[in-house]
Amino acid sequence: MKKIGILINLTFAITSVTLAQSTGNLKKQAIADIQTQYTGYKKIALQIWDYAEVGYKEYKSSALLQKTLTDNGFTVAAGVAEIPTAFVATYGSGKPVIGILAEFDALPGLAQDSVPQKASLQGKDAGHGCGHHLFGTASVAAGIELKKLIAEKHLHGTIRVFGCPAEEGGSGKVYMVRAGLFNDVDVVMHWHPSDANEITSGTSLANISAKFRFYGLSAHAAAAPDKGRSALDAVEGMDYMVNMMREHIPSDTRIHYVITDGGKAPNVVPDFAESYYYVRNKDKELVRSIFDRIVKAGEGAAMGTGTRMEYEITGGVYNLLPNKTLAMDMQTNLDLVGGVKYSAKELAFGQKIQSSFAYKPKPVESASEIIPYRETAGDVGGSTDVSDVSWAVPTVGFTAATWVPGTPAHSWQASACGGTDIGIKGLMVAAKTLTLTGIDLLADPELIKKAKVEFEQAKGADFHYKAMVGDRKPALNYRDTKN
Repeated sequence: MKKIGILINLTFAITSVTLAQSTGNLKKQAIADIQTQYTGYKKIALQIWDYAEVGYKEYKSSALLQKTLTDNGFTVAAGVAEIPTAFVATYGSGKPVIGILAEFDALPGLAQDSVPQKASLQGKDAGHGCGHHLFGTASVAAGIELKKLIAEKHLHGTIRVFGCPAEEGGSGKVYMVRAGLFNDVDVVMHWHPSDANEITSGTSLANISAKFRFYGLSAHAAAAPDKGRSALDAVEGMDYMVNMMREHIPSDTRIHYVITDGGKAPNVVPDFAESYYYVRNKDKELVRSIFDRIVKAGEGAAMGTGTRMEYEITGGVYNLLPNKTLAMDMQTNLDLVGGVKYSAKELAFGQKIQSSFAYKPKPVESASEIIPYRETAGDVGGSTDVSDVSWAVPTVGFTAATWVPGTPAHSWQASACGGTDIGIKGLMVAAKTLTLTGIDLLADPELIKKAKVEFEQAKGADFHYKAMVGDRKPALNYRDTKN
C-alpha cells in the first residue's frame, strides 16, 4: 500500500509539473500575442471613450464590442435579459464554461479632454470617469485570446463574454443574473480600472438606489400660495427627516442623495419634484431595512405637505462574495504580467495630473508595482453589480493601474488618463492577467473544483437569491429625470 501511495503522489507531482510547463508556454504565447494587438485594442477603447454613452444607452459601444467578437469567431446573442445593449458572446463547447464580464457605460458630467488639466469637451456631457471603455475592451481582448487557444486545440472548454450595461447605478448584471444567464457558468472573471494593480479579495457595499417623486399643486407663489401644494417642500421635508435618521443607524452605513428636479421657477409652486437616493452597507439585509425607513420618511413628507409620493427602485446590488482560491491564482498571474511602465511623456502627464490633487499621492512610477495579496483588498466603500454575479457563480477580479497613482474614480482626472496611453497600458495589463487566469481555469479542473467548494461554503446551504430590485424590469431610462 505504501508503494502505491508513493506512486500516486509521484504521478500527481509529475502531472502537476507537466501542467505547469504546458500552461507556462501558453501564457508566454498569450502575453506576446496580446501585445501585438496593442494598436487595435487602443483604437476600440478610444472609440468607446469618445462615444461616452450612459447606462442602458450604450448602443454604439455595445455594437462595437459585439462586432469585434463576431469578427473573431464568437456567436453573439444580443438584447438579453430585456436589455437592448446587453449581450452574451460564446465560443467553444463543453466544460468548463468560463465567463468574462465586460462593461462600457460612461458617467454624466465627466466629459473631459485627454489633457492633464480640467478641460470639458464642448457639446458633450458624459465621460469615462470610471474607465469602463477600458474594462470592456480588455475583457473582449482576453476572450479573443482564450478563443484562439481553444481553436488551436491547446485548451478545451467554452468562453463567454458578457456585455454588461449600466453598472453605474443601473444594476445591469442583476437582471442578467435574474434571467439565469450565469446558471451553467463555472467561474466568472472581471477587472476594474484603478490607480493600482491589486487583486480584489475583500467585499463591497450592498446598495439600493431609488427615485422619490412627489406630486403637488402648482400656484402663483406670491398671489395665491395658499392654493398650492409644493412638491419641493415634500422633497426637502423627506431629506430633513432622513438626515436626522443618520444618528440612529449603524455608523458604517452610507446614505446620499441629490435633488434631480426641484421646480422650474421660484414664483411657481412646484407641482413636481424628485430626489434620487442611495443607501449602502456591507450587510444587504440591513440595507433593505434602512431603505424601508427612508420610504416611510417619504410617505411622512407627503402627508405633511399635502402631496402624493411615488418611488421607483432603479438599482440594487448585493455585497461582493470573495473567493480566495481564485484570488490567489489570479495574484500569481498578475505578478507574472507586472504593472505598467510609463514613457517620459506619460510621466510628465501624470505629474501634471497629480499637481491637481489636494493630497500627496504615491509617485507616478509606482504604477509599475503589484500590490501583494491581502485578505481585505477591495473591502471599500463602493458598490458594484458584479456582487450579484459573485453570489451566483464563483467570481474573481482585480484592478489595474489605468490612471496615475492617487487618481480617484469618477473624476475628470480619470477621464483624462483614460483617453491616453496611460489608460491603454493598464488595459493591456488587465487583458493579459484575465487571459493567463483563464488558461489556468481551462487547463486545471481541480482549481475550479476547489473554488466551487469554497463558494458553496461561503454562500451557505440556506441561501436563496432575491434581487434587491425585486421583480421590476430593467430601469432603461434611469438616467432621465422622469421615467
